[in-house]
Amino acid sequence: MKDIGNTGAEEEPQRRLAAVVWEGDSRDVVKGFPKSIRSKFGADIFNLQRGERPLSFRPMPSLSKGVMELKQRDTAGWYRIVYLSRIDNTLYMLHAFRKHSAKTSKNDLAIVKARLRDVLEAIEQEKKRNG
Repeated sequence: MKDIGNTGAEEEPQRRLAAVVWEGDSRDVVKGFPKSIRSKFGADIFNLQRGERPLSFRPMPSLSKGVMELKQRDTAGWYRIVYLSRIDNTLYMLHAFRKHSAKTSKNDLAIVKARLRDVLEAIEQEKKRNG
C-alpha cells in the first residue's frame, strides 16, 4: 500500500514533553491570575516543555544559573512565574506572584531562593539514592 503524505524526508523523532513540578503554592497563585494571563503563561510553559523558548522571559543569574522568569502584563499589573530550567526532563515552577512595582520584592526573592535550595537538595538526594 502506498504511504500517502510521505515526502521521503526523515521525520524528526518526537521529543518527550518535560514534566512540570509546581513548588509551594505557585500553581494556586497562577490559578488566581486573570484568564488572559493564565492562557499566555500556559502557552509559555508548553513551549518550555517542548524545549522551545517562551515568548516573554528573562534569565535571573543573580539567583542561580538556570533560573528564569516568565513575564506577563495587563492593565492591572505585572505577573511573574520564576522557574528552574529543565533538569532531567523536569521544569520546576518555583514561585508565582503579581508585582506591584518595577522591582521584585525581597520577600518574593527569598521565597524563590528557599524553594530553589529545596529543589536542588531533593535532586541531589535522588541522585545519591539512585547511584
